[in-house]
Amino acid sequence: MDYETVEAEVFGAALRGIGLNLVCRDVRATAAFLRRVFDMAVHRLSDDFAIVSYGHDVFQLHSDGTYAANPILNLLPENPPRGAGVEIRLFDTDPDEAAARAELAGDTVLQNPTDKPHGLREAYILDPDGYAWVPSRAL
Repeated sequence: MDYETVEAEVFGAALRGIGLNLVCRDVRATAAFLRRVFDMAVHRLSDDFAIVSYGHDVFQLHSDGTYAANPILNLLPENPPRGAGVEIRLFDTDPDEAAARAELAGDTVLQNPTDKPHGLREAYILDPDGYAWVPSRAL
């Protein structure tokens, strides 16, 4: 599927499994963070929407305005962080490299890369809306 040209109806009908939509104050800022820190590909980027691909997986970024008729919008806090309690785990991303890129760009590294007892080396990095991205690698 060509994410740059696919029609919304075709894209939506093709989605399977578990989906992830992140509601963002600034779609472009979140997309830039995902490119910069995790080298993710961003497609169809606009002020309101983006398709993001990570390996073989895709997810979506939506602006607040696109959720005007969605009940979730009323649950979002007025003040950041929005993503409290959400961990988005990236099992195919080196935590040391991601944390270094985040620090270089001035992003928030909540926890530096650490070897954990559950067999992973992982870091916690916050995006502009406070969602916690957790790059992880097996020890």
